Amino acid sequence: MLEALEALEKRRAAARAGGGEKRVAAQHAKGKLTARERLDVFLDEGSFEELDMYVEHNCVDFGMPEQVVPGDGVVTGSGTVNGRLVYVFSQDFTVFGGSLSERHAQKICKIMDMAMKVGAPVIGLNDSGGARIQEGVASLGGYAEVFQRNVLASGVVPQLSLIMGPCAGGAVYSPAMTDFIFMVKDSSYMFVTGPDVVKTVTNEVVTQEELGGAITHTTKSSVADCAFENDIEALLAARDFVDFLPANNRTGVPARPSDDPWDRIEPSLDTLIPPSANQPYDMHELIVRTLDDGDFFELQPAHAGNIIIGFGRIEGRTVGVVANQPMVLAGCLDINSSKKAARFVRFCDAFEIPIVTFVDVPGFLPGVGQEHSGIIKHGAKLLFAYAEATVPKITVITRKAYGGAYDVMASKHLRGDLNYAWPTAEIAVMGAKGAVEIIFRSKDPAEVAARTAEYEARFANPFVAASKGFIDEVILPHSTRRRVALGLRKLRNKKLENPWKKHDNIPL
Repeated sequence: MLEALEALEKRRAAARAGGGEKRVAAQHAKGKLTARERLDVFLDEGSFEELDMYVEHNCVDFGMPEQVVPGDGVVTGSGTVNGRLVYVFSQDFTVFGGSLSERHAQKICKIMDMAMKVGAPVIGLNDSGGARIQEGVASLGGYAEVFQRNVLASGVVPQLSLIMGPCAGGAVYSPAMTDFIFMVKDSSYMFVTGPDVVKTVTNEVVTQEELGGAITHTTKSSVADCAFENDIEALLAARDFVDFLPANNRTGVPARPSDDPWDRIEPSLDTLIPPSANQPYDMHELIVRTLDDGDFFELQPAHAGNIIIGFGRIEGRTVGVVANQPMVLAGCLDINSSKKAARFVRFCDAFEIPIVTFVDVPGFLPGVGQEHSGIIKHGAKLLFAYAEATVPKITVITRKAYGGAYDVMASKHLRGDLNYAWPTAEIAVMGAKGAVEIIFRSKDPAEVAARTAEYEARFANPFVAASKGFIDEVILPHSTRRRVALGLRKLRNKKLENPWKKHDNIPL
């Protein structure tokens, strides 16, 4: 019996050693943690239960039978984050560069299947050189098996990808189909074709970081949601982030105790709106003063800054926040902001997360570039997402809500449950000056000025919309948190179903 136990310990030690001391040292020299060290940081202490530690590849070509490492380049299993169950895989770059083989893929598929069975999030720590070339099409088949599970799990269990090293070629499409992607600056990158191929085909000279680094993907492409300075920061942020997410699409949002009074009054909000309609203000001020303890996890903060998305809590329960940002492009909706918010709204709806929308939108961004790039179809994505959503939806209009953008931003007409406005809200087809110049285009300047003042008095307020029932109540800014909290409490048992369909056809 003792001999068997010793043999087991030797096998475990061999698996834990990964690619050996030299390769582990090389990993550390790059400022990166190993696969197992990452799991130690991410999961609750002592909670990790590993599966398939002894799995080996089955490749018989190119001398591979002589190169066998237990675990085959990925550590898989389950653990807890703040006491809540998650399933994880962590690719080990010290073993064959973390390349994906048939058996490596089978390990990942197994934990994804288990996560689906029990209803728990899947978190992937990606650090891989791509498909294992020695295995040829078998490794490509492995990728496709993972892709298929990403699709089946979408909207059923949350999926989070942490890119902590290379992720290139076909490997990028698994993270792309997960719900959220976090990256590490200067040590992680994602691209379909690398700099060498790009130079050969297009003669463009570009570095890995410029082509697919964390800054590129969190500012320009929006492929990734957040960029962090190092592995530790990314993993700790992921722990906080997972705390906001439901376990699956049936359990409802997680709740945790909060000492922040639900009816807290915020007098500072009464002076948030500047005297001039053209003067910006920071919508973050309203968001953090409405949420529990000012705790807001913003997503894609460096991309499409004219709209803000992220998670917070009210009365200890997760809410999704969407807000126009007057500090950027005056809060106009454009292509990037529409896509950014639409996907977030659809995630919230899939996982029964209530949506709170703060509106200050003067319209859609004008321009030839926007029109030619398809703002009609891209703007329709956000409209579609809000109209489709059946979760509780509470909307607060703070200042401008003009034109079609008023409709799009969770209006009453898109089945908004509670639609509030501040006294400073202006709900109209367009601003007074533009409206008068169209209606009275042939009049002299003095009459135009008088008509503009008349239009402002008539429409530059929330009461016309309120008189038609499009606004449920005009509220005092300082009571916003109390109103939203009370509304969410009332809507907790909301039931609403869309007509039966196999699936919708969102304007992609």
